[in-house]
Amino acid sequence: MTLVGSVRSADTLTRDALAVLQPGFAGTTAPDWLLRRLGEGLVSVGLFGRNIADPGQLAALTARLRAERADVLVAVDEEGGDVTRLEGRGGSSFPGNLALGAVDDTALTRDVARELGRRLADCGINLNWAPSADVNSNPANPVIGVRSFGADPQLVARHTAAYVDGLQSAGVAACTKHFPGHGDTAVDSHHDLPRIAADLPTLQERELVPFRAAIAAGTKAVMSAHILLPALDGSHPATLSPAALHGLLRAPVAEGGLGFDGLIVTDGMEMQAVSATYGIERGSVLAIAAGADAICVGGGLAGEDTVLRLRDALVGAVRDGELSEKRLADAAARVRTLARWRSAGAEVGAAPAPGIGLAAARRALRTTPSGPFEPLTAPAYVAAFTPLANIAVGDETPWGVAAELTRLLPGTDTAAYPAEVAAAAGIPDLIAALLKAADGRRIVAVVRDVHRHPWMADALRTLLAARPDTAVVEMGVPQSSPEGAVHIATHGAARVCGQAAAETLTGRRPATGA
Repeated sequence: MTLVGSVRSADTLTRDALAVLQPGFAGTTAPDWLLRRLGEGLVSVGLFGRNIADPGQLAALTARLRAERADVLVAVDEEGGDVTRLEGRGGSSFPGNLALGAVDDTALTRDVARELGRRLADCGINLNWAPSADVNSNPANPVIGVRSFGADPQLVARHTAAYVDGLQSAGVAACTKHFPGHGDTAVDSHHDLPRIAADLPTLQERELVPFRAAIAAGTKAVMSAHILLPALDGSHPATLSPAALHGLLRAPVAEGGLGFDGLIVTDGMEMQAVSATYGIERGSVLAIAAGADAICVGGGLAGEDTVLRLRDALVGAVRDGELSEKRLADAAARVRTLARWRSAGAEVGAAPAPGIGLAAARRALRTTPSGPFEPLTAPAYVAAFTPLANIAVGDETPWGVAAELTRLLPGTDTAAYPAEVAAAAGIPDLIAALLKAADGRRIVAVVRDVHRHPWMADALRTLLAARPDTAVVEMGVPQSSPEGAVHIATHGAARVCGQAAAETLTGRRPATGA
């Protein structure tokens, strides 16, 4: 009898350990090992750009997962804008958060999020690791930037709430991130551990404001950040900190907490801010012990070995007394609860709004001419000054205005002028080569966060000195003063942002009227 009870207990423990994992995998079809683990207790699957070819393939993939487990949570990191997995090969049909914040129409933000959610739901996805509720208070931030609605906590709060409402009205659970706020960092947590020196009153008045709004709007999940906030915990990043997760996010409002009772998901555990110090096994144990319910892993580590390593680490931690069996069971129960969730207010059958993204991108443009600007009427030369892409965005998603401008002005040429070329050739030689390639044509200079890249600012000044008729398109955060014959701030680099800029440069729209 004792033996049977022990076996049953061991099986329950293993199923709970699998339930708290949100792993990824390679390929565009579900591997056998993943289907097998779904039968053994795995509840969630994370999808990334490598898993998505087109909507039809994605729908078939998620249907196969549901054939194995009807209530599987299928998650994706689809922010729209610069961070897109659905349209990673061509660029997003939706502008990102900064563009929506620039328009500052919460009804528009809700409509954009609802349409994005509708497309996700049509493909079988029911959990989106979005929106970003970070207040981008540090202009030097290398990883948030246009992913934030802006630098004003109240603006970010109202748009975060609208986004959560719109996404969940389509039946897709929102996962608001990166708690308690990644906006005031100058370090990318994919590479190292950022530190926010703000005191607790500042956090309460700035970072936490959008998360309170998201919780009030009913966000089903919150994602923790791998950032160190000494005001909360001087030793552990928020993902591994009981003070941040249990003591702040979960604690009742009456006790100074946010009173969140939904699912807490970690940011990717393979990110260097955690993995380089703790390793993914120990990091996962500490995260669950601190109050996290689900371990996001699979962006960089995609395979059965990762799932087994983390499963065994969690089971071993319970058996060694390092992790409470009740805490693991509670976390697993929260995952299963969300997997069974169906939005009572989902607008099933609501009319698609295919043009909403482009309409929003057009409204987000801010144009600053230095004088009368003659629209482009002949093929132009597009010079893209390109910084290194951060890991969240990736380097596989195209950006810029060249493709859209070429549609309007066939014969337009383009070339990229990346940081490494500028460093190797020197700015004078780089601009000389650019001018030669332009061969007298009108030039469109495309930049991204020029305020963060001295080499880019230098190259732009040198170009404008030689060709003051150059048009400048800033597709990052428009922190620097406008320059050029005309300066267009798109507030993001989504495909629709490039299309809106191309329309403004030429003064016309495609014949389709899109």
